[in-house]
Amino acid sequence: QVRLVESGGGLVQPEGSLRLSCAASGTIFSINAMRWYRRAPGKQRELVAGITSGGNTNYADSVKGRFTISRDNANNTVYLQMNSLKLEDTAVYYCNADIRITGWRSLLNYWGQGTQVTVSS
Repeated sequence: QVRLVESGGGLVQPEGSLRLSCAASGTIFSINAMRWYRRAPGKQRELVAGITSGGNTNYADSVKGRFTISRDNANNTVYLQMNSLKLEDTAVYYCNADIRITGWRSLLNYWGQGTQVTVSS
């Protein structure tokens, strides 16, 4: 019914930039908050950034000033612009969204498949 499809991951050098995209598709009535999580090897999954339907944003302290989350409501897409990448940013990045499916009252939380970001010299 609903899918979150991510793209943009890959290998990048330290101080480099990368932009992740996540497009939601399916029988979507509306999308509330959208988020990016990441899971580094040996670590717990953490919230990287979030954005509300109105465009309010929040970031993990570790990425403030370097990452920017944005969304295109017309295309049900959320982006994560990652600048000044560090080795510590290496992780699998996951898209997450609270979505109301057409014909259903409740919000449902969906996850993307994850995309690998590797920062290496």
